Amino acid sequence: MPTILTCTDGSPYAPSIYRLAAWAAARTGAEIHVLHAIEHHETPATGDLSGNLGFSANDELLEELTRLDETRYRVARLRGKAILGDAAKRFAPAAVTTTQRHGSLVDAMADFEGESDLIVLGKRGEHADFSKGHLGSNLERVVRSVKIPVLVAAREFRPVESFTVAFDGGQSALKAIHYLATQPLLKDAECDLIAVGKADSELARSLDVAAATLRAAGYTVASRLVPGDPEEVISARVRESGSDLLVMGAYGHSRIRELILGSTTAGLIRTCHVPVLLFR
Repeated sequence: MPTILTCTDGSPYAPSIYRLAAWAAARTGAEIHVLHAIEHHETPATGDLSGNLGFSANDELLEELTRLDETRYRVARLRGKAILGDAAKRFAPAAVTTTQRHGSLVDAMADFEGESDLIVLGKRGEHADFSKGHLGSNLERVVRSVKIPVLVAAREFRPVESFTVAFDGGQSALKAIHYLATQPLLKDAECDLIAVGKADSELARSLDVAAATLRAAGYTVASRLVPGDPEEVISARVRESGSDLLVMGAYGHSRIRELILGSTTAGLIRTCHVPVLLFR
């Protein structure tokens, strides 16, 4: 049975993450595995605060700092246990597996990616700067570290009846087309396939092949190639079409963009108020 790895930190995105994961599980017949990681910033090391104090004062201070670290870790662990308990209730009556890890979320990905088929997490975690619209610090690291699709939840969930595919002809975009054609996640939803570039180009020919592949898989596809700035064009198209989800590759062609989340990708995740299904 396929497995959806659902990552939570109890942020305001958590309810949307759970509903999106439940929707994906119902579409694919998958089981849910909920993961909470206690990262190092939640249990900060106090460091050497003893300075040049005398020997006995130093010992007393170190003992107090040790007790403080232990208290912080115990509180973080109990908070994580409460977050996982809340998640299990929200998925009920479906049974879910829950795991709490101490360490970075990215390190946990290395352990669980091999037994998972899809990762679901939020655009922003509890420590993101919501006022400035920054993406969560874990999002880029997770997308960069895993090879399976990542479904990024928006703040609010709504059922997915239509979706837009941002197609650039790259390997990750081709991987997205193959996934859509072979997996049940978005079957029966209307597909809006869009590429940004010039007519009579290699991209135009690749777009035609992608549209034909999706139609052969049973999708109703509207395909278009338009000029302009990719982030502006695609963001406007998602908004105007009323699509419920954006599908795209996480990277472009250049080696530099292979090292980071592509700027267009990051911009679209920020500006589009719908979930984003990413491939690398």
